[in-house]
Amino acid sequence: MLQTPNYLENKICLNVLANSVENAIECYHAAEGHIVLGVLSKNYATDEEAIKAMKEYQKATRNALSIGLGAGDPNQSQMVSRLAKEIQPQHVNQVFTGVGITRALLGQNETIVNGLISPTGEVGYVNIATGPLSSTGPIAKIPIKAAIQLLKDMGASSVKFFPMNGLACKEEYQAVAKACAKENFILEPTGGIDLENFAEIIQIALKAGVKQVIPHIYSSIIDPLTGDTRPTQVKQLFALSKKILSEI
Repeated sequence: MLQTPNYLENKICLNVLANSVENAIECYHAAEGHIVLGVLSKNYATDEEAIKAMKEYQKATRNALSIGLGAGDPNQSQMVSRLAKEIQPQHVNQVFTGVGITRALLGQNETIVNGLISPTGEVGYVNIATGPLSSTGPIAKIPIKAAIQLLKDMGASSVKFFPMNGLACKEEYQAVAKACAKENFILEPTGGIDLENFAEIIQIALKAGVKQVIPHIYSSIIDPLTGDTRPTQVKQLFALSKKILSEI
């Protein structure tokens, strides 16, 4: 199975939630395979139940699986690490303090492991207190470069910048993008991304020189009645991605 995500022109890989194996397959084909499908650990009561289900997603999508926390829930950190070891997916979502154990349990460097950092309201600085204990206390505000270097020390592949609330923290996001470009690090913008702001969010990253972008587009393209991610809108996002790359 493919161990790393299938980027469009080695630049963009979509990340959307899958509500079922069937939904995952539909979204996978809508993006012509340039996608990872998020399955949330929080949705399963036990490791065994999660592993059984996630392996089905894995088989159906050539391992285009992204193990999720569940709205960045730090209390899912250890479960995600254990699941990553057993499943060996293409992509793992992790809080800042969970990166090291996840990489060690994976036992390889190919799987993308992100580290969650958050906006602080101050351009150039991010909050790294996103772990089970640290998230309950005061923020830990440090320069973006320092955060990225710490993530590299722990074996992370990318920064997950969350919650962005779309372009509400545009200047902070631009600074994160510039730092990721300078440090040769993957960027994963997350939170409030939709069909209206998607292009600008991706363009900011690529124009800054970010090597690869994994945008997370969740609730805005989910059918509230079925819980499915709409494949038609995944197709639109994929078309937008191709257009962006043709213009960069």
